[in-house]
Amino acid sequence: MKEKELERLKTMLQIENSLYKSGYNFICGVDEAGRGPLCGPVVAAAVILPKDECIEGVNDSKKISEKKREKLYDEILLKAIAVGVGISDVDIIEKVNILNATKLAMKQAIENLNITPDYVLIDGNQMIDIDIPANTVVSGDAKSESIAAASIIAKVTRDRMLIKWDKDYPEYGFAKHKGYGTKRHIEAIEKYGLTKIHRPSFCKKIVQ
Repeated sequence: MKEKELERLKTMLQIENSLYKSGYNFICGVDEAGRGPLCGPVVAAAVILPKDECIEGVNDSKKISEKKREKLYDEILLKAIAVGVGISDVDIIEKVNILNATKLAMKQAIENLNITPDYVLIDGNQMIDIDIPANTVVSGDAKSESIAAASIIAKVTRDRMLIKWDKDYPEYGFAKHKGYGTKRHIEAIEKYGLTKIHRPSFCKKIVQ
């Protein structure tokens, strides 16, 4: 690992290291993928990494190529102490709104860990309803390695779902835009209408 990358990762471990010094042992990073797209679920992931674990290349998932994310996904699963995933589907998003659906997915991801964390770091500025010491970290996927790892797990998990749905709805191009409101996606909605995986409340301006 190059010295510059090692220093970057050490900087990303500062929050975790401070918590280790305070006596916490299993620190969990939580992040989500899919709040903004016009279709598909919002997916959250929770990751507990070993103390001082430096996985080369781990960063905000949006800053990493799809090929690199896939590779890091496998490495995180191999090296993590525990990984949990939570999913809020379109019905939940439409029922409780995207913010609350995201919180539910995050809570589910934590609950799906095979080890109960003793501290949780949540990306963003919205606390979730858990009985575990926790804190929010704005832009956490760029400041905390465990949150960045969670962002990669969430992103790859969601992208794989959209790639699978692309086979069912090839005219929409889900495999390419992953449900975001690109020109091609909007034109497909205007021509073919909404599928069962679209979020009606997100598409009101497209489908009158």
